[in-house]
Amino acid sequence: ALQRFADGDRVDAAALAGARLVADAAEPVKILGHGELTRKLTVVAARFSASAARKIAEAGGSAETA
Repeated sequence: ALQRFADGDRVDAAALAGARLVADAAEPVKILGHGELTRKLTVVAARFSASAARKIAEAGGSAETA
């Protein structure tokens, strides 16, 4: 689902809610590692699965805990 964001984007709860990937930007978000990621993104969330953090890093992005 993160593939819908452009290379270099900062993806936080508000961006995920705007893309209708989460229902409420005020709720804590956990990013899971399903699918592939080829874009360099800065992803900000409450938690990350180990596979999600690895995939984000392998794509050249960063996983930041909010």
